Amino acid sequence: MGRKPNAPLRVAVLAGGDSAERAVSLASGAGVVRALQQAGHAPEVIDPAGRDLDSVEWERFDGCFLALHGGAGEDGRVQNHLTRCGVAYTGSGPRASRLAMSKSAAKAVFRTAGVPTPDYVLLEPKKGPGLICAKHPPGRSGKLNLVPFSARLVARLGFPLVVKPDGQGSSLGVGIARSAAEFPDRVAQSGRVGSMVLAERLIEGREFTVALFQGSPLPLLEIVGREELFDYRSKYSSTLIEYHFQTGLPPILIEQLRETAARAASALGARGLVRVDLLLDTDNRPWVLELNTLPGMTDHSLAPKAARRAGIDMPRLCDQILRDGLNRRG
Repeated sequence: MGRKPNAPLRVAVLAGGDSAERAVSLASGAGVVRALQQAGHAPEVIDPAGRDLDSVEWERFDGCFLALHGGAGEDGRVQNHLTRCGVAYTGSGPRASRLAMSKSAAKAVFRTAGVPTPDYVLLEPKKGPGLICAKHPPGRSGKLNLVPFSARLVARLGFPLVVKPDGQGSSLGVGIARSAAEFPDRVAQSGRVGSMVLAERLIEGREFTVALFQGSPLPLLEIVGREELFDYRSKYSSTLIEYHFQTGLPPILIEQLRETAARAASALGARGLVRVDLLLDTDNRPWVLELNTLPGMTDHSLAPKAARRAGIDMPRLCDQILRDGLNRRG
């Protein structure tokens, strides 16, 4: 739009929103603003909470940096709106965002693409007094094929099970049911955060995360801590969690984890900076848990840690993310 190649870019940073992850999004937005300012750009935070995005004077900006987490900011709705308005933005497009935000939808795609992911069932606990399960996979129409809940369907997975909301990030509402007796309470806990609940076979092993930028994996990061689950509290307040780049794994296993993460991102069509969470079981087999299309950009966030390990500081990272989004969307 007539801007000189090296001129500061005017950037709308979308942060906040009205999802359960609002606080984390605001922290990400603040980190992005600092980094873009240090990179020589002119960012401005826009909080979409209670605001019609049509009211934003988009013509004032060269593009939009998405720092939203959860809700409309991460499930494709904001991406779809910006696409319709002709606004260039960072990260994945509407379809990849929608698929990644629904853990069950992403897992269905992973299975089709041959990406290893734990077995699961999808539950809708608020459908009357009993649970409702969705058979896997959905029908050709993409709609869930709902059938009455059967304890055998869940028991077939075998306990322990990880129980979590299907459409929430930041590990909100995640718990472990180690027996059938614990299962209803865990489902109720997750159901308070999201209407659909995923019950997934627990994989015993080591937890890793791989951040990718433009499809290329950044250094592998292992998550180590005393908590049973890497949940919301662990991510943002625990002092017991440690992050190790020195994993002790042989190079062939490190490459296998990185390659599996790249296949997961490719299967969903995810772009820009993404993060894939994986487990390595006791037989050294990788399993993809989920993919995050808008990783956190706070001081605790894992994708910026991996970028720094690769020699990319925060200002450079945000500058590259921004330019990648602008280049792909004109």
